[in-house]
Amino acid sequence: MKKYSKYIIGAFVMSIVTTTSCKKEFFNRPPEDAITIDNFYQTNDQVVASTNALYNSPWFGWVAKSGWAVTELTSGNGRTYSDDVISLFNFSLTNINPRIADAWNSLFTVVAQSNALINNLPKKVSPSVDKAIVNNALGEAHLMRALAYFHIVRIWGNVPIIENSEDFITNFQINTNPVADVYKFMINDLKFAEANLTVKVRAGSSIAQGHVSSGSASALLAKVYLYMEDYANARIEAEKVINSGEFKLYRGNITNDQIALYGYTNLIEGKGYNDLFKTVNNNNEESVIALQWAGGASYGHGNPQQASLAMAGVTGTGDGYSVLGPTIDLQNAYEPGDVRLHATIMKAGDKYPEINQAGGGFTVPDNVNSQGTRAAIKKYVVGTPADNGGIGAAQSAANCTYLMRYSEVLLIAAEAILGSGASTNDPTALKYYNMIRNRAGLTAVTSFTKTDLFHERRMEFAIENDYWFDLGRMDGWQGILTVKHPKALAVIANQERGTYSNDTPPQVYSDKKIAKDEFFNFPIPQIETATDPKLLEPPVPYVFK
Repeated sequence: MKKYSKYIIGAFVMSIVTTTSCKKEFFNRPPEDAITIDNFYQTNDQVVASTNALYNSPWFGWVAKSGWAVTELTSGNGRTYSDDVISLFNFSLTNINPRIADAWNSLFTVVAQSNALINNLPKKVSPSVDKAIVNNALGEAHLMRALAYFHIVRIWGNVPIIENSEDFITNFQINTNPVADVYKFMINDLKFAEANLTVKVRAGSSIAQGHVSSGSASALLAKVYLYMEDYANARIEAEKVINSGEFKLYRGNITNDQIALYGYTNLIEGKGYNDLFKTVNNNNEESVIALQWAGGASYGHGNPQQASLAMAGVTGTGDGYSVLGPTIDLQNAYEPGDVRLHATIMKAGDKYPEINQAGGGFTVPDNVNSQGTRAAIKKYVVGTPADNGGIGAAQSAANCTYLMRYSEVLLIAAEAILGSGASTNDPTALKYYNMIRNRAGLTAVTSFTKTDLFHERRMEFAIENDYWFDLGRMDGWQGILTVKHPKALAVIANQERGTYSNDTPPQVYSDKKIAKDEFFNFPIPQIETATDPKLLEPPVPYVFK
């Protein structure tokens, strides 16, 4: 990456990624063929295809390693010995960390690709293209830009708002803008997306459901409002999605192996959480926003997650580095009978019929010990290409990456009803909350607290790159500059992040971490501030158009 080339990506990239493979660095340079841009967007199919890139390669740097390093290592869900990310686990991060630079680059590349479409499509599209198709494509770009900024602002705080990349072709000096302005910008984008995206009703699993909808925008808008503690609007948007009937909790298919593992009573009610993360169930009715990966494709286009997370020998493609292990704290956080444990964490003796299918399934060996935890990560681990319809390669699986699921919409609605209260027994809030617990095989509750809700979110979305952000909002919205984090810091201080010994029974080598308030806003990468010192200056109010 040179200077701010990622801010000035042109629309040509948006089209070419849908038709051919290309090198990773291509996404960080502007187009050289303006004629190609002028000749694109001439048919309905071309405009529909123009958004495909937003669900794929720009997110690769985030998904490959920096995403889970930023969110799972810091939050206490995962531990590692990997020297390039252990500083996030130890709270000793500096601005020269390469994975933080990867996160910045990847997320701002999403912004740039979205900007390319937003600013080029209206000028270049043929009059013969249906207006609804044009508006839908623009809605997708606005949603993805908002989603990228939602990640960016929660990691770094004050950041530059880039609305039109062409404004910075000759001037790479960009000030940051206040957190509150970034949230306003996201809300504007999501309202546009909500109004212009297609309304859908989803059923089953289908690639046709891979792109976002108006309901997807409403769901993400509900989450943004929740972070702002605007509980009234969060509830309105969440219940708009719930009442639309577009999404459903995915129940999966009950197999004999599952009945043997969990028991008939649990599964007959349709609690198929594990099935959510199988490639065959990509783009199911619970998927609100998901990345679409071309398994087996060239580097940067397939899903790289299981390469990092899987145990050696599980993938069949020579990767499976198991560089993230589930902490003792996370392992102990599950209630007895919670089926999400088996879907998220592998423990000795656990069996997974979907992995090594030709050999009758995979049984986790007794010596499993990812990063000293006597366990390994299961979520997003899907096995060999043969287990996935013959599709896949090293660092290139075909399973989707969720960026939002319908279960979160239900929990957002429940939390919005709770609001700033200490606890609630509101029947509607309990209905939403218990829907999540019931699918997990847990008993319904008659009331819940904010602490309960954060716990439920942790269990539901562990290893989905979210819990660190929940800790960041536990003490209030980050848009209030004076916010401190005593509750979150106390949670972190009490987490067991240590390792197990090799004894029988194993002993715990305890490791507790102390974080500080300033860690909730990461340092901007030094490679960025070196070329743009303005990023280190106080934020400047954004001038909205």
